[in-house]
Amino acid sequence: MKFFLDTANLDEIREAASWGVLAGVTTNPTLYAREGGNLQEFHAHIVKICEIADGPVSAETVSLDRDGIIAEGVELAALHPNVVVKVPVMPEGLAATKALFDRGISVNMTLCFTVPQALLAARAGAAYVSPFVGRFDDISEDGIEHLANVVQALGNYDFGHQVEVIAASVRHPQHVLQSALMGADIATVPMATLERCVKHPLTDRGIKSFLADWEKVKNS
Repeated sequence: MKFFLDTANLDEIREAASWGVLAGVTTNPTLYAREGGNLQEFHAHIVKICEIADGPVSAETVSLDRDGIIAEGVELAALHPNVVVKVPVMPEGLAATKALFDRGISVNMTLCFTVPQALLAARAGAAYVSPFVGRFDDISEDGIEHLANVVQALGNYDFGHQVEVIAASVRHPQHVLQSALMGADIATVPMATLERCVKHPLTDRGIKSFLADWEKVKNS
């Protein structure tokens, strides 16, 4: 499994990159707004992310009609070779994805919640399909089960191009564990979740014990 960071925070991206585990970044309007971003600096911010992250960087369109999505997608893709255009799953989004695919532009179809949506996204030419996990949990449904169905369904067919499943809306390490066991290609996670994936109380206890014993050695 590859790890993408779900953020628009440059410091978080630099830190994750320094660990040697960062394979890409996903952003969305909410994450950019959270950083206090403004419209004039949006493109420059995406370029800064691309310069830090050595991998795909998803930048989301906000138009709701196909022509608008295509125009935004072409503009975003021209910013940097690493940019992947993020498009919501909807009829206009499917049409735009097909047009962008025909132009050789990679698309990440987001806000995917069902197997039919995922299949349609793949058929339209999406390079990445992003089933959401945590948002199902928010409404007392099993997000991991939905993700597993998408992974299995997409794995049944040859779409003529590579399609990778991004486990999105990942809230905690258990989501990462379950996504990896079912064969999701990528988990996109907030920095806090990535940090929690590293932590374990037995690791902390072991480090503390080793250091205490080393102090005995130093003082002997």
